[in-house]
Amino acid sequence: MRRVVITGAGTVNPLAQDLAGTLAAMRSGACGIGPLDIPDVERLSVRIGGQVRGWQAADHLDRAVIATADRFAQFALVAAAQAMAQSGLEVGEGADCGVILGTAGGGLQTSDDSYRAVYAEGKTRVHPLTVPKLMQNAGASHLSMAHGIRGPVFTVSTACASSNHAMGLAFQMVRAGALRAVLTGGSEAMLCFGGIKAWEGLRVMSATACRPFSATRDGMVQGEGAAVFVFEDRDSALARGAPILAEVAGFAMTSDAADLVAPSVDGAARAMQGALADAGLAPGEVGYINAHGTGTAANDRTESAAILRVFGPAPPPVSSTKAMHGHLIGATGAVELLACLLALREGVIPPTIGHQEDDPECRIDVVPNLARAARVEVALSNAFAFGGLNAVLALRRA
Repeated sequence: MRRVVITGAGTVNPLAQDLAGTLAAMRSGACGIGPLDIPDVERLSVRIGGQVRGWQAADHLDRAVIATADRFAQFALVAAAQAMAQSGLEVGEGADCGVILGTAGGGLQTSDDSYRAVYAEGKTRVHPLTVPKLMQNAGASHLSMAHGIRGPVFTVSTACASSNHAMGLAFQMVRAGALRAVLTGGSEAMLCFGGIKAWEGLRVMSATACRPFSATRDGMVQGEGAAVFVFEDRDSALARGAPILAEVAGFAMTSDAADLVAPSVDGAARAMQGALADAGLAPGEVGYINAHGTGTAANDRTESAAILRVFGPAPPPVSSTKAMHGHLIGATGAVELLACLLALREGVIPPTIGHQEDDPECRIDVVPNLARAARVEVALSNAFAFGGLNAVLALRRA
């Protein structure tokens, strides 16, 4: 089997609209969560989120593309362009390259605008490109067209694990020799009235802040954005002198087969164990875990118990960057993979900010509030979704 490496990374998220700015924000423990600036915000109980502020699509994309691309697809296009520029990947005829993206909501902003037009404003028509803009595969299709990629192109939608599933499948396809390279990651833009209102109904949202693993937490906070990577065959990357940011070493996915919303210790633990086994790694080799860490009691305590089951009473440092950028739902695993790159490449473990008080049921080292210097050879990135779907990636330092 081939070895798989990451040769490019790009992002648009609440912390920054590029890779360098995002890594700097993660190092410093910056917070991109703040008051929402969206229509009808006064009708919401939750009025905070990790919003991409100052977004100007026209600074990055031409008018024809903007007219056909929902906000989530715009984020994906810009992140992918950054990743391709860093990688220097030559697509050629494009048949041996692919695109696999994750999203949970797809063009939810387009849906929200269309519903408002016909229900609230009494209009009898919606924009003629409504369907192409709202479909969940739109982001992947735009990337295919932008970069001439003619191999497999598709979208994975598994709620909060979407981008980890997408990246895991990309890893498996390159490793198996089916593709030379894949643009992969995730994109999401659910910060609209309908998106927030639906999540309010679950009663898992915080109106104040995201405080993962803290005894004072009171729920999750939504975010938006994208991160896209070039996953490439290592021999091909070395032959063309491409930058190698990290090696993707293993991947596993499991299902709880138990409950639509309640997480399972067993399912999460089996996913972590599976990723380690796939990579041929022992638990003791892991130097950092990027947790799913949503800031809900159910997730934090279940994930902590799963980590202790896999790694024993003294697990490696664990942090949740959702406290900085919010929960990007289908894109969250992709943005959080950037935190793993920070740890692997720069020896900086990003902190879990907003930590106020230890939770006795979360007996793990959550790297509270301040980043930590450490030599990290192996990192895990966890994603656990509603529906009982778990996806974990293992990365090795280049």
